[in-house]
Amino acid sequence: MSKGHLPELKKFMGKKLSLKLNGGRHFQGVPGGFDPFMNLVIDKCVEMATSGQQNSSGMVVIQGNSIIMLEVLEQV
Repeated sequence: MSKGHLPELKKFMGKKLSLKLNGGRHFQGVPGGFDPFMNLVIDKCVEMATSGQQNSSGMVVIQGNSIIMLEVLEQV
C-alpha cells in the first residue's frame, strides 16, 4: 500500500472556515488539525442552523468524506 498524500490544508490553519456537509449541515470554525483522509479538527465551531440560529459546539472532529464544500472566510 502506498503512502497517502496530505491534503493542501496547511495554509488554512488558523483561518476561519465555512464547511458545508452532506445532510444540509453548515459549520464555521478554525481548523486545528487534519489527516490524509481530510478529517478535520475544528476549534471554536459554530453550527449555522437553517432557521438562522447559531449553536456553539466548541471543538469537533468532522469526517473528510462528509465535507461537500470548504470556504476560507479570511484572507490567506
